Amino acid sequence: MVPLSTKRVLENIEKWRKRQISYEANDFEMVYSDWVQDSFNQISPEWQEKFFSKLDDWLFHTHAFLQGTNFQMDARERILTVGRIFQEDMKQMEDMKKLTIDQLTYIADQQTARSRLYSFAQGGLTGTGGLVLLGVDFPLMMGMNLRTIQLVGLTFGYEMNHPYEMMISLKVFHAATLPKRMQAKAWDELIEEIGTNSLPFIYEGDDRLTESTWIEQPLKQVFKSLFILMFRKKLFQGIPLVSVAIGAQSNYNLTKRVSEFATKFYQYRHLMEKGEV
Repeated sequence: MVPLSTKRVLENIEKWRKRQISYEANDFEMVYSDWVQDSFNQISPEWQEKFFSKLDDWLFHTHAFLQGTNFQMDARERILTVGRIFQEDMKQMEDMKKLTIDQLTYIADQQTARSRLYSFAQGGLTGTGGLVLLGVDFPLMMGMNLRTIQLVGLTFGYEMNHPYEMMISLKVFHAATLPKRMQAKAWDELIEEIGTNSLPFIYEGDDRLTESTWIEQPLKQVFKSLFILMFRKKLFQGIPLVSVAIGAQSNYNLTKRVSEFATKFYQYRHLMEKGEV
């Protein structure tokens, strides 16, 4: 008999999936998408391949760097400490899989709430219009959202420093930051990928991440920076409130979308491995 908590989680995932599938891009999104594609079509395939290869390398290195930071080590210990509240014999991340889906979701929600708060604060600071802050906004946002996915994966008991788990988390990041109209297909591909993998710890699929459709999100970050620059001189008691609001809300929304996708994915994967799907 399927536990009530499992049914509830599966129902929530199904509702979320239906919203993904039924999403229809508006006219502005389609015009924007066509403009991006036309712009990239004017670049030679060789240069496109080099550009996206460099971008993939940067994401791989950023993922590896985050894994080695003290900040991440502290987060690992914090997750295990919360896990021990529910089960005292927690010694390593894999032991988190012993917890129920509700317990894991509770811990994951704690991690993602903190990530959204950091994104909101970082976006607000970027919104003050400082050129240095604007310059580091994109790499910071990508790094923070990669870290969010890592924390969710760790919560569900997956070691992010294993080659297979690293690649899966990067694929989740890619899917979560795609335009909304493409996320349903990306989800199906991810689920198929984890269902057909025959060698644990070794990734056998396509290791390419970025392409011209994915680049729509980074370009939105560029437009956000332009809006911040436009409104940074409109001050209210010495503070550019409009720019701060644009930066904070934009970054918060992106992290919310990424954290929701990651949580739903690792919930579903956990239930798959338990044989409850």
